[in-house]
Amino acid sequence: MILHHRFDGPPDAPVVVLGPSLGTTLDLWEPQLPALTRTWRVLRYDLPGHGGSPAASGLTADDLTVDDLAAGVLALLDRHGLDTVAYGGVSLGGAVGTTLALRAPDRVASLVLCCTSARFGTAESWHERAALVRAEGTKPLAEATRRRWFTAGFPDAERFLDMLRDAGPEGYAACCDALAIFDVRDRLGEVRAPALVIAGAEDPATPPAHAEVLAGGIPDAELLVVPRAAHLATAERPDVVNEAITRHLTTRWRTA
Repeated sequence: MILHHRFDGPPDAPVVVLGPSLGTTLDLWEPQLPALTRTWRVLRYDLPGHGGSPAASGLTADDLTVDDLAAGVLALLDRHGLDTVAYGGVSLGGAVGTTLALRAPDRVASLVLCCTSARFGTAESWHERAALVRAEGTKPLAEATRRRWFTAGFPDAERFLDMLRDAGPEGYAACCDALAIFDVRDRLGEVRAPALVIAGAEDPATPPAHAEVLAGGIPDAELLVVPRAAHLATAERPDVVNEAITRHLTTRWRTA
Protein backbone atom coordinates (compact mmCIF):
# COMPACT_ATOMS: atom_id res chain seq x y z
CA MET A 1 0.00 0.00 0.00
CA ILE A 2 1.45 3.36 -1.06
CA LEU A 3 0.28 6.28 1.08
CA HIS A 4 0.73 9.83 -0.17
CA HIS A 5 2.82 11.73 2.36
CA ARG A 6 4.95 14.78 2.97
CA PHE A 7 7.59 16.04 5.38
CA ASP A 8 7.79 19.44 7.06
CA GLY A 9 10.29 20.80 9.54
CA PRO A 10 14.03 20.44 10.11
CA PRO A 11 15.46 17.43 8.25
CA ASP A 12 17.72 16.44 11.15
CA ALA A 13 15.05 16.69 13.88
CA PRO A 14 13.30 13.73 15.53
CA VAL A 15 10.25 12.60 13.57
CA VAL A 16 6.59 12.68 14.56
CA VAL A 17 4.13 10.94 12.23
CA LEU A 18 0.62 12.40 12.03
CA GLY A 19 -2.39 10.40 10.85
CA PRO A 20 -5.71 11.98 9.74
CA SER A 21 -9.28 11.05 10.52
CA LEU A 22 -11.67 9.33 8.16
CA GLY A 23 -12.86 11.87 5.61
CA THR A 24 -9.94 14.29 6.00
CA THR A 25 -6.49 14.64 4.46
CA LEU A 26 -3.05 15.36 5.83
CA ASP A 27 -4.10 19.03 5.81
CA LEU A 28 -6.14 18.30 8.93
CA TRP A 29 -2.89 18.78 10.85
CA GLU A 30 -2.05 22.23 9.45
CA PRO A 31 -3.06 23.98 12.70
CA GLN A 32 -0.36 21.98 14.50
CA LEU A 33 2.50 22.59 12.05
CA PRO A 34 3.74 25.95 13.38
CA ALA A 35 4.10 24.53 16.87
CA LEU A 36 5.54 21.15 15.92
CA THR A 37 7.96 22.07 13.14
CA ARG A 38 10.01 24.27 15.44
CA THR A 39 11.68 21.20 16.90
CA TRP A 40 10.23 18.20 15.05
CA ARG A 41 10.29 16.81 11.56
CA VAL A 42 6.65 16.11 10.78
CA LEU A 43 5.59 13.27 8.48
CA ARG A 44 1.92 13.45 7.46
CA TYR A 45 0.08 10.94 5.27
CA ASP A 46 -3.25 10.48 3.51
CA LEU A 47 -5.56 7.50 3.98
CA PRO A 48 -6.49 5.41 0.91
CA GLY A 49 -8.80 7.34 -1.39
CA HIS A 50 -8.20 10.58 0.52
CA GLY A 51 -6.08 13.51 -0.63
CA GLY A 52 -3.22 12.22 -2.76
CA SER A 53 -3.45 8.54 -1.79
CA PRO A 54 -5.02 6.23 -4.37
CA ALA A 55 -7.69 3.74 -3.39
CA ALA A 56 -6.91 0.23 -4.59
CA SER A 57 -9.59 -0.95 -6.98
CA GLY A 58 -12.13 -3.48 -5.79
CA LEU A 59 -11.67 -2.94 -2.06
CA THR A 60 -14.25 -4.72 0.07
CA ALA A 61 -14.77 -5.32 3.76
CA ASP A 62 -12.38 -8.27 3.52
CA ASP A 63 -9.58 -6.29 1.85
CA LEU A 64 -8.64 -3.40 4.14
CA THR A 65 -8.04 -3.49 7.89
CA VAL A 66 -6.60 -1.00 10.35
CA ASP A 67 -3.65 -3.37 10.61
CA ASP A 68 -3.10 -2.89 6.86
CA LEU A 69 -3.05 0.86 7.36
CA ALA A 70 -0.49 0.47 10.14
CA ALA A 71 1.58 -1.68 7.79
CA GLY A 72 1.40 1.14 5.26
CA VAL A 73 2.82 3.55 7.82
CA LEU A 74 5.59 1.09 8.66
CA ALA A 75 6.40 0.92 4.96
CA LEU A 76 6.82 4.71 4.95
CA LEU A 77 9.16 4.50 7.93
CA ASP A 78 11.21 1.81 6.22
CA ARG A 79 11.27 3.73 2.95
CA HIS A 80 12.75 6.77 4.68
CA GLY A 81 15.04 4.87 7.05
CA LEU A 82 13.19 5.91 10.21
CA ASP A 83 13.76 3.47 13.05
CA THR A 84 11.88 5.14 15.92
CA VAL A 85 9.26 7.88 15.76
CA ALA A 86 6.54 9.57 17.75
CA TYR A 87 3.04 9.11 16.39
CA GLY A 88 -0.10 11.22 16.65
CA GLY A 89 -3.46 10.41 15.11
CA VAL A 90 -7.05 11.64 15.04
CA SER A 91 -9.95 9.15 15.06
CA LEU A 92 -9.06 6.48 12.44
CA GLY A 93 -5.54 7.92 12.44
CA GLY A 94 -5.45 7.30 16.19
CA ALA A 95 -6.58 3.71 15.69
CA VAL A 96 -3.70 3.30 13.27
CA GLY A 97 -1.37 4.65 15.95
CA THR A 98 -2.61 2.23 18.59
CA THR A 99 -2.24 -0.62 16.11
CA LEU A 100 1.24 0.53 15.14
CA ALA A 101 2.27 0.62 18.81
CA LEU A 102 1.00 -2.96 19.19
CA ARG A 103 2.41 -4.24 15.92
CA ALA A 104 5.87 -2.63 16.16
CA PRO A 105 6.41 -1.50 19.76
CA ASP A 106 10.10 -0.78 19.19
CA ARG A 107 9.26 1.75 16.46
CA VAL A 108 6.87 3.96 18.48
CA ALA A 109 8.52 5.92 21.28
CA SER A 110 5.67 8.31 22.07
CA LEU A 111 1.96 8.25 21.22
CA VAL A 112 -0.77 10.90 20.93
CA LEU A 113 -4.32 9.59 20.48
CA CYS A 114 -6.80 12.33 19.58
CA CYS A 115 -10.58 11.84 19.56
CA THR A 116 -10.25 8.15 18.92
CA SER A 117 -11.30 4.83 20.42
CA ALA A 118 -10.34 1.22 20.97
CA ARG A 119 -13.68 0.30 19.36
CA PHE A 120 -15.83 2.58 17.15
CA GLY A 121 -19.57 1.89 17.36
CA THR A 122 -21.21 -1.11 15.77
CA ALA A 123 -20.13 -3.04 12.71
CA GLU A 124 -23.60 -2.62 11.24
CA SER A 125 -23.44 1.18 11.34
CA TRP A 126 -20.08 1.23 9.55
CA HIS A 127 -21.19 -1.21 6.87
CA GLU A 128 -24.34 0.86 6.33
CA ARG A 129 -22.28 4.01 5.89
CA ALA A 130 -19.94 2.20 3.50
CA ALA A 131 -22.89 1.03 1.40
CA LEU A 132 -24.33 4.56 1.26
CA VAL A 133 -21.02 6.06 0.14
CA ARG A 134 -20.47 3.39 -2.50
CA ALA A 135 -23.93 4.17 -3.88
CA GLU A 136 -24.06 7.96 -3.53
CA GLY A 137 -20.57 9.26 -2.72
CA THR A 138 -19.52 11.24 0.34
CA LYS A 139 -21.49 14.46 -0.24
CA PRO A 140 -24.68 13.17 1.50
CA LEU A 141 -22.65 12.77 4.70
CA ALA A 142 -21.62 16.42 4.96
CA GLU A 143 -24.28 17.88 7.24
CA ALA A 144 -24.36 14.97 9.69
CA THR A 145 -20.57 15.03 9.73
CA ARG A 146 -20.54 18.76 10.50
CA ARG A 147 -22.46 18.05 13.71
CA ARG A 148 -20.03 15.29 14.70
CA TRP A 149 -16.84 17.12 13.83
CA PHE A 150 -17.55 20.58 15.27
CA THR A 151 -19.51 22.40 17.91
CA ALA A 152 -22.18 24.82 16.67
CA GLY A 153 -20.83 27.99 15.13
CA PHE A 154 -17.28 26.84 14.37
CA PRO A 155 -16.36 29.31 11.60
CA ASP A 156 -13.93 27.21 9.54
CA ALA A 157 -15.99 24.04 9.10
CA GLU A 158 -16.31 24.20 5.32
CA ARG A 159 -12.58 23.88 4.77
CA PHE A 160 -12.58 20.52 6.50
CA LEU A 161 -15.92 19.37 5.10
CA ASP A 162 -14.52 19.95 1.60
CA MET A 163 -11.95 17.26 2.39
CA LEU A 164 -14.84 14.87 3.05
CA ARG A 165 -16.69 15.88 -0.13
CA ASP A 166 -13.53 15.27 -2.17
CA ALA A 167 -12.77 11.85 -0.68
CA GLY A 168 -13.00 8.94 -3.10
CA PRO A 169 -16.08 6.80 -2.37
CA GLU A 170 -14.28 3.46 -2.60
CA GLY A 171 -11.41 4.48 -0.35
CA TYR A 172 -13.74 6.07 2.20
CA ALA A 173 -16.04 3.03 2.21
CA ALA A 174 -13.14 0.64 2.60
CA CYS A 175 -11.95 2.61 5.63
CA CYS A 176 -15.48 2.33 7.07
CA ASP A 177 -15.33 -1.43 6.64
CA ALA A 178 -11.93 -1.48 8.36
CA LEU A 179 -13.38 0.41 11.34
CA ALA A 180 -16.28 -2.05 11.50
CA ILE A 181 -13.95 -4.86 12.58
CA PHE A 182 -11.47 -2.82 14.62
CA ASP A 183 -11.38 -3.73 18.32
CA VAL A 184 -8.26 -3.57 20.51
CA ARG A 185 -9.96 -3.16 23.89
CA ASP A 186 -8.39 -6.35 25.22
CA ARG A 187 -4.88 -5.41 24.03
CA LEU A 188 -4.43 -1.91 25.42
CA GLY A 189 -2.27 -3.22 28.24
CA GLU A 190 0.33 -4.26 25.65
CA VAL A 191 1.02 -0.68 24.51
CA ARG A 192 4.49 0.27 25.74
CA ALA A 193 4.72 3.83 24.46
CA PRO A 194 3.83 6.68 26.82
CA ALA A 195 0.51 8.03 25.55
CA LEU A 196 -1.40 11.27 25.65
CA VAL A 197 -5.12 10.65 25.09
CA ILE A 198 -7.11 13.71 24.01
CA ALA A 199 -10.90 13.92 23.90
CA GLY A 200 -13.29 16.65 22.84
CA ALA A 201 -15.71 17.36 25.67
CA GLU A 202 -18.59 17.63 23.17
CA ASP A 203 -17.53 14.87 20.78
CA PRO A 204 -20.54 12.68 19.86
CA ALA A 205 -18.48 10.25 17.78
CA THR A 206 -15.78 9.29 20.28
CA PRO A 207 -16.95 10.86 23.54
CA PRO A 208 -14.74 11.25 26.61
CA ALA A 209 -15.87 7.84 27.84
CA HIS A 210 -14.00 6.28 24.91
CA ALA A 211 -10.89 8.22 25.82
CA GLU A 212 -11.20 7.04 29.41
CA VAL A 213 -11.09 3.43 28.18
CA LEU A 214 -7.88 4.16 26.26
CA ALA A 215 -6.24 6.08 29.08
CA GLY A 216 -7.30 3.50 31.64
CA GLY A 217 -6.10 0.57 29.57
CA ILE A 218 -2.74 1.87 28.33
CA PRO A 219 -0.26 1.49 31.21
CA ASP A 220 1.55 4.82 30.76
CA ALA A 221 -1.17 7.23 29.62
CA GLU A 222 -2.58 10.60 30.59
CA LEU A 223 -5.96 11.99 29.62
CA LEU A 224 -6.90 15.50 28.49
CA VAL A 225 -10.53 16.50 27.86
CA VAL A 226 -10.68 19.66 25.74
CA PRO A 227 -13.64 21.98 26.50
CA ARG A 228 -15.73 23.48 23.70
CA ALA A 229 -14.53 20.90 21.17
CA ALA A 230 -16.18 18.08 19.26
CA HIS A 231 -14.60 15.32 17.15
CA LEU A 232 -11.94 17.37 15.38
CA ALA A 233 -10.53 18.98 18.50
CA THR A 234 -7.18 19.48 16.78
CA ALA A 235 -8.88 21.86 14.33
CA GLU A 236 -11.36 23.45 16.72
CA ARG A 237 -9.06 24.07 19.71
CA PRO A 238 -5.48 24.10 18.42
CA ASP A 239 -4.49 26.43 21.25
CA VAL A 240 -5.15 23.78 23.90
CA VAL A 241 -4.22 20.78 21.78
CA ASN A 242 -0.91 22.17 20.51
CA GLU A 243 0.31 23.00 24.00
CA ALA A 244 -0.57 19.51 25.24
CA ILE A 245 1.00 17.71 22.28
CA THR A 246 4.26 19.67 22.35
CA ARG A 247 4.57 19.18 26.11
CA HIS A 248 3.98 15.45 25.77
CA LEU A 249 6.38 14.97 22.87
CA THR A 250 9.06 17.01 24.60
CA THR A 251 8.86 15.21 27.94
CA ARG A 252 7.60 11.69 27.20
CA TRP A 253 9.82 9.55 24.97
CA ARG A 254 10.44 5.89 25.67
CA THR A 255 14.15 5.13 25.25
CA ALA A 256 14.19 1.41 26.05
